[in-house]
Amino acid sequence: MNAPAQATEIRLASRPHGFPTMDNFEIVDTEVPSPGANQILVRNLVMSVDPAMRGRMRDVKSYAPPFQIGEVMNGGAVGEVVESNVDDIKPGDHVLHQAGWRTHALLDAGHYVKVDASVAPLSTYLGVLGMPGLTAYAGLLVSAEFKPGDTVFVSGAAGAVGSLVGQLAKLKGAKRVIGSAGSAEKVRHLIDDLGFDAAFNYKDGPVAEQLHAAAPEGIDVYFDNVGGEHLEAAIDAINVHGRIAVCGMISQYNATEATPAPRNLVQIIAKRVTIRGLLVLDHWHLQKQFVEEVAPLVASGELKYSETFVDGIRNAPEAFLGLLNGANTGKMLVRIAE
Repeated sequence: MNAPAQATEIRLASRPHGFPTMDNFEIVDTEVPSPGANQILVRNLVMSVDPAMRGRMRDVKSYAPPFQIGEVMNGGAVGEVVESNVDDIKPGDHVLHQAGWRTHALLDAGHYVKVDASVAPLSTYLGVLGMPGLTAYAGLLVSAEFKPGDTVFVSGAAGAVGSLVGQLAKLKGAKRVIGSAGSAEKVRHLIDDLGFDAAFNYKDGPVAEQLHAAAPEGIDVYFDNVGGEHLEAAIDAINVHGRIAVCGMISQYNATEATPAPRNLVQIIAKRVTIRGLLVLDHWHLQKQFVEEVAPLVASGELKYSETFVDGIRNAPEAFLGLLNGANTGKMLVRIAE
């Protein structure tokens, strides 16, 4: 296969203040690189945009290094090998890697994982069978210490992680699963398609009131993707010895000033609540177990997943801004090439 002469990449043009804009991104056409010794050239087919990328646009120390101004951003992607100088990889193979935000990626040996398009669609390795899936699995079972009979509340429940958390909880014997989302259509999707027992649109009224109506006996587990008002409402509703897994706080990612903590934190004393931060990086050792358990559930249709596609590498910034605005149902992906 002959590589085309031109590649396209998305660079960070400036650091956003508040909500990102298109001006924070630069779309650059450049030459397709050539692989050196122990390298492969990959033509990216589909890439992921994730909420955590917003944090990496800031110049602050965190668990992942910040994106640098003037340099290509990166994130999960699946692509087809075009050229290979690595013995166990050949042109036509498909690989999962972390050099998205570009049409072509040069990868050193070992900086990718071979994936099989005949086993599952390539996009699923970025979603239900990839990082979001493992986040949901480990977050529910390890971080939140889920037990059969628990009542579980998930915020951002129509997203890539939240939708899987709710379904896994149901499959593993939850007494009741409740989700919040940002539209009537997403609420319908949670109940009718994914089997949640109850769901509500957080834009319809105070979260605490809607959560109390959905869970009059309280909740045992809260899986937090949103923070803010949702976290405060969950602390109010949680039962004694409840567990909170904090995966994300998307409601605060674009704040320009420090956001206040929940006003009812004192309740965690009387209720003996466990609040635990969640990073999927801590749980990669569960990847094999996760795939062995979850892949058959996906294949059988017992575990459903949704994907929202935006076409074209030049529309990757638009996809990312849409993700932050809740434009996706399930995993937000950019289809770069067929």
